[in-house]
Amino acid sequence: MLKKMGFLLLALSLSIFVLIGCSAEETQQEELVDEHQDETTVSEDATNEEEGGLAITTSFSILGDIITTIVGDRGTVDYIVPIGEEPHEYEPVPSDFQKVSDSDVFYVNGLGLEEWIEKLVESVGGDISIISVSEGVTPIMLEGGEEEDPHAWMSVENVKLYVENVVDDLIERDPEGESTYRENADAYLAELEELNTFIKTEVEAIPEENRVIVVSEDAFKYFGEAYGFQTEGVWEINSHEEGTPGQISRVIDVVKDQDIPAIFVETTVDRRYMESVSGDTGVEIAGEVYTDAVGQDGSGAETYILMMKHNVETFVNGLK
Repeated sequence: MLKKMGFLLLALSLSIFVLIGCSAEETQQEELVDEHQDETTVSEDATNEEEGGLAITTSFSILGDIITTIVGDRGTVDYIVPIGEEPHEYEPVPSDFQKVSDSDVFYVNGLGLEEWIEKLVESVGGDISIISVSEGVTPIMLEGGEEEDPHAWMSVENVKLYVENVVDDLIERDPEGESTYRENADAYLAELEELNTFIKTEVEAIPEENRVIVVSEDAFKYFGEAYGFQTEGVWEINSHEEGTPGQISRVIDVVKDQDIPAIFVETTVDRRYMESVSGDTGVEIAGEVYTDAVGQDGSGAETYILMMKHNVETFVNGLK
């Protein structure tokens, strides 16, 4: 009996020793795994920081799309004015100040578009680098000849200048990325040339006497000059928006006198003004067009090139 008990105690002792040994080994393995994971996380974080590239902010979505195409994977691009809002009199919010403050560069259109920029810069401080991408554009003057029409991107030729200006500035900031920026820009410039050809071909379907674009804000002056359209608006620019009875009456007279077959409404402007013109003339609103922002996801106009194609197709369908 004592022998049997001794044997049982010995077996129990050995079991406890094995369990303790296994537990210690598992703990040691877990510590090694945790240590390895920590090292991997630190390594990944360092790599992410190293690969983060330039932090770029633009004023509105159209520039955001153009610049994203050029930057590729060498940086991140964000924009201030939300899609669906117009950029002329946008009121910056605190998160915008932080966004710009954290950026390496802030690209703007210029030509007086971003009237709110002074307020933003005062809040952020004077260290942020602000670059106007419209440098070199020949401006069209607003009525009275004292202010420039900022909607230069409505001409594809002007957007080519935008691309060249952005590439030059990016290379100056990030010389190691020159080949990437130039390759991306060359590919995009080829797409822009295709777009230019597309527009010129499509507008041939519109009789010359019908080549009149009537909208709320006369934002298509550069487009009209480039592709042979007369353009009319209730007002010239959204920052001067009035929509007075006299302004609406003038547009009604233009539509009636020239027997214009269709009018249009912008995605970023209250459509009631054009509905008033439509009601008084009997001329239908032929569709929505994009001027100050690209389209929302699913709209078919999510990029600059797609929005321009959408506009041209809408004009052709309404005016031919």
